[in-house]
Amino acid sequence: MHVLHLHSSFQTGGKELRAARLINVFGAKLRHSIVSAMPDALGAASAIDTGIEVDYPSNFPLLAGKPWPGRLWRLAQAMKPFDLVLSYNWGAMDAVLSHSVFRDYLSLPPLVHHEDGFNEDEANGLKRSRNWYRQVALARSAALVVPSRRLEGIALEAWKQPRGKVKLITNGIATSTYRRKLQANALPRIVKRKGELWLGTLAGLRQVKDLPRLVRAFSRLPEPWQLVILGEGPEREAIRAEAMRLELSHRVHLPGFVSDPAKAVGLFDLFALSSQSEQFPISVVEAMAAGLAVASPDVGDVAGIVSPENRPFVTSAGDEDALANAIEALAGDAALRKTVGKANRALATAKYDEKSMIAAYRAVYGEALGLPEFP
Repeated sequence: MHVLHLHSSFQTGGKELRAARLINVFGAKLRHSIVSAMPDALGAASAIDTGIEVDYPSNFPLLAGKPWPGRLWRLAQAMKPFDLVLSYNWGAMDAVLSHSVFRDYLSLPPLVHHEDGFNEDEANGLKRSRNWYRQVALARSAALVVPSRRLEGIALEAWKQPRGKVKLITNGIATSTYRRKLQANALPRIVKRKGELWLGTLAGLRQVKDLPRLVRAFSRLPEPWQLVILGEGPEREAIRAEAMRLELSHRVHLPGFVSDPAKAVGLFDLFALSSQSEQFPISVVEAMAAGLAVASPDVGDVAGIVSPENRPFVTSAGDEDALANAIEALAGDAALRKTVGKANRALATAKYDEKSMIAAYRAVYGEALGLPEFP
């Protein structure tokens, strides 16, 4: 069975790494073709097991452009040879529209669309034109998968999708792998030295993650604390510039992307987000599984993900000072971090293990194909 993946980007972010994890779990029974609307953004390819048959076709029609009939026709024709089409986020929406327009005429394979959140252009409010476009484009998709309650509500209300089509699948991880004790040199290009404490985060280095804000919040912490930002993306220099402006370059580290977060998160002493927009950030669950307290703006489902003990440290979304206060409070109290982290780990193990997530994706893809079992 040949599966086509149409991504807004296949850079190393949450949805991309989840897709890679599912590809690995489904194994050699499937082969995959992965297309990115940003053709050079393929960093998550490194997370796919070497034994999986996967290619990145360079001759696939561009996912970005004006939705003229000729371009939609070429996109639809390019989907025809596959058995299942999986599309992801706004950057693939023209392909979703072309599928709806030409599905019956070309006998196209079923399409399942995934929405995981918004970039900075919709971080502070949805665009009416895009709501309408999504409503039309998704008309003939087999299912719409969302990871958060907030996105489920948007899909039902703003995008007018039938309740039976919208599938809420909470992100999950292999929680047991985050209990391991890590060596101080587990990360590339950085070693945790004796006496250091690490405030850490996992994020694509994009504007919507607002990582310069995290640098500013971190600036309140005393000298033993280091800020470690794991990820890659176009905002690397902006983060460095903010660290230099605040004379923190020696304490702010960007070692790059880590393909296996379970081999990294356990080195953190505290976890933080600074995003303008999220839905169900898998990095928060990873931090919880590692037994960490989390400081974060109240974006997406974060307040509902963390334990009750952690909720006081989920602050108003636009309040940078409140985020800094939450980070400072947790950083200054090791016993509090331990109590909150223990509660987070117990909740992550009970609610967010990947077994349930994988079973749910198997069910959705199988239903789209009319199969009792997938793959």
